[in-house]
Amino acid sequence: MDDKRPMPVGANPTMGGAEWGLLVSLSVLWGGSFFFNGVAVRELPPLTIVLGRVGLAAPLLLALLPAGCWRRLRDPGLWAQFAVMAILNGLVPQGLIVWGQTHIDSGVASILNGTTPLFSVLLVPLLTADERLTPTRLAGVLLGLAGLALLVGVESVRGLGAQVLGQLAVVGAALSYALAAIYGRRFRGLPVRLVAAGQVTAQTLLVLPLAALEQPWSRAPSLATWGALLGLALLSCVVGRIVYFRILSTAGATNLLLVTLLIPVSALALGMLVLGERPHWSAFAGMALIFAGIAAVDGRPLPLLRRRVQRAWLRRAAPQG
Repeated sequence: MDDKRPMPVGANPTMGGAEWGLLVSLSVLWGGSFFFNGVAVRELPPLTIVLGRVGLAAPLLLALLPAGCWRRLRDPGLWAQFAVMAILNGLVPQGLIVWGQTHIDSGVASILNGTTPLFSVLLVPLLTADERLTPTRLAGVLLGLAGLALLVGVESVRGLGAQVLGQLAVVGAALSYALAAIYGRRFRGLPVRLVAAGQVTAQTLLVLPLAALEQPWSRAPSLATWGALLGLALLSCVVGRIVYFRILSTAGATNLLLVTLLIPVSALALGMLVLGERPHWSAFAGMALIFAGIAAVDGRPLPLLRRRVQRAWLRRAAPQG
């Protein structure tokens, strides 16, 4: 992966094979973070985990910067943009999700967080001129959300109306993620590594005083917890953040946010391969709906299928002999 390549000015909302590969990779990297979080949360409070994640990642991302990028870091205006991105893509959504999950269960939170692409489909045409809202795109996202609900399970949504504030918090997080992807367009023309390092470093500086309220220095984490923090920093944050901005630069905000639909699928696959879980049939049905929705949003598979059907019909209708 050539991370020195600048983020281009233009965007192509239809993804190619490389973008699809990166999207699936990002879903695995971010889906795997749930495992690392599950290990770390046994010994550390939430903001301390966030600080450990970005605090360990920031020096690594800065060390990976090409020499020519360091001059750009002297620009205060660029740091202000990094801070906005850190708030929209880190502090606000993560804080809202953690707080929301004190009032609603994780299944409901996952479904509500999956509304991120829907917000993107609705907001991108209003705030930018790059992508259009089409009936097919909107129907595709709705189909994907239906698959996400089926994958998580009907039982988890029975109490959907019980804790309105918690639900609104997670929906607010989804909205923040959508706004972050749209705001991130202004970083086109900058090297991907520079944007990743700047955002994570800004988030570290912003979360540090908040995490200090939890007195992390009084904790004595085990080796397993340190390993989980390193996994969060190296895989989910360093590699994941670089992949995030690469997809944003080439495939657009709407396609990028489809990762929120793929993360549950990745988590399901990791559970089967690593933990030996045997999911219910509804999980596979949900995955089928999710992939169908993604195909509709991408807009490419449906015309391809139609052309193949037309060719098959013409071959069958052609006179023989």
